[in-house]
Amino acid sequence: MKKSVKFKALYWDIAADLLLPPDFDENKKYPAIISTHPIGSCKEQTSGNVYGQAFADAGFVVLVPDASFQGNSGGEPRSLEDPSFRVEDYSYACDYLVTLPFVDENRIGALGICGAGGYVINATMKERRIKAVATITGANYGRVMREFGDPIANLEAIAEQRTAEARGAALRVDQGLYPTYEMAKEAGADIDLLEATEYYRTSRGESANGVNKTLFSHNAAALTWDAYNLAEKLLTQPLLVIVGSKPGAFGAYRDGFEIVRRAASIKKELVVVEGWSHYDLYDKPEPVKIALGKLIPFYQENL
Repeated sequence: MKKSVKFKALYWDIAADLLLPPDFDENKKYPAIISTHPIGSCKEQTSGNVYGQAFADAGFVVLVPDASFQGNSGGEPRSLEDPSFRVEDYSYACDYLVTLPFVDENRIGALGICGAGGYVINATMKERRIKAVATITGANYGRVMREFGDPIANLEAIAEQRTAEARGAALRVDQGLYPTYEMAKEAGADIDLLEATEYYRTSRGESANGVNKTLFSHNAAALTWDAYNLAEKLLTQPLLVIVGSKPGAFGAYRDGFEIVRRAASIKKELVVVEGWSHYDLYDKPEPVKIALGKLIPFYQENL
């Protein structure tokens, strides 16, 4: 069962899919999971159609939102990828879930995939209504941004573009990927960029709302942000981190080891899925099966 819902953010609505268990009974109380999409993605891709649906089939109520400023959610300007807003979206999701009479407010968990893996970690540190957190190939978006090019030069360019836009210039919206998989392959792209292009630019994963665009003039917020800041003190909830064994430029393999080492959680686990990559964990049946074999028991035990 899937319902399209909307709930309030600051001055706009967040659009989401609400997935219900097959034997759903509105008179019962269910644990809930917020399943969140990668950067440049949308709820119709891996967070909803793969992981979200599997959680619902396992008996959870699942909320799968589009990020603010993206997909079917509101917010202007469009294509804004600002960590502070992405993190706050989890609190708005919790606000919505606690109004549903069939959701147990003391059994809310969250999942973040790729860049949302960093966001959900950061959100869980401050949002105590999230009782258990897991990531699939989670990446620290701030670190990713700082490692692609010279961060000071990029900040200077962002400042110039923001000044130009304040004076009336057209918004600069950047494409995050190659137009085609063939072009990425010919360019000798890193495994993460190559497989991202193959996922988002072919029938395997393409979606009208998974546009992989960012508003360049607002990228300074990401360049100066760290997903794992204060994890040693504030990340105390149960934690499960799942990464593929093939490292790539987005750094999820490295970041997985780092957050498990740094987290204050007493109950924490890192799972390395041998022989598979970052994007294999989005939808390939074998690695997804391995991931779900860890995720579902994790949420069942901790929610």
